[in-house]
Amino acid sequence: MVILGIDIGGSGIKGALVDLETGEFTTPRHRIKTPEGALPADVAVVVKELVEHFDYHGVIGCGFPAIVREGVVFSAANIDKSWIGVNANQLFSEVTGCSVFTVNDADAAGTAEMSFGVGKDYQKEIVLLLTLGTGIGTAVFVRGNLLPNTELGHIELRGKDAERRASAAVRTKKKLSWEAWTARLQEYLSAIEMLISPDVIVVGGGISKDSEKYFPLLKTRAKLLPASLLNQAGIVGAALYAYQQSSET
Repeated sequence: MVILGIDIGGSGIKGALVDLETGEFTTPRHRIKTPEGALPADVAVVVKELVEHFDYHGVIGCGFPAIVREGVVFSAANIDKSWIGVNANQLFSEVTGCSVFTVNDADAAGTAEMSFGVGKDYQKEIVLLLTLGTGIGTAVFVRGNLLPNTELGHIELRGKDAERRASAAVRTKKKLSWEAWTARLQEYLSAIEMLISPDVIVVGGGISKDSEKYFPLLKTRAKLLPASLLNQAGIVGAALYAYQQSSET
């Protein structure tokens, strides 16, 4: 089964065809810059462009940076507030002519890691997946079952959203050294472990490929692992989610 997965991010909207038997791309990933302001109509146009690029006509999965319940957007931390209340499934389906199923982007990435990545070996534990990018996305799995739409990147640290202090984007924007940024990440991880006590923490996002630069500086009670799917996880997980949802309808 090959399904188109799309990952909507703050800087880019990416897509690829995914083989759900292996979790691997069957095409090169295609990326289009996220439109300025990321308004619903403009993002929908880019989603349509991706579908046309792959000449695709089947079910589509779409990872989205917000709380998403049955396709409806309920939050807007890093996107325009006009998204709140929008039925993303309906919007994207209408513009593409395909059946689109939308899911929180960190939940998509976590689902991919649990199905095809390092999480496969930890189905009986409590696993926290972090996606470090423009913000901090979180996905929590309890013995293989997802707790949807956790927003633990927004816990408060020093009077700010944690992601405003410890995301990968903050490290780049403030030109922090690995040591300085890791100290911020350590503060965040310590707060998280106090709240939910995971057995395993998987760090994803593009920065996971540099884990050797900051993992040795971190101390956690949980087993700390870099994600194996890197920044491909969101696309793979979105495709898998679409398959699961379409199979239930």
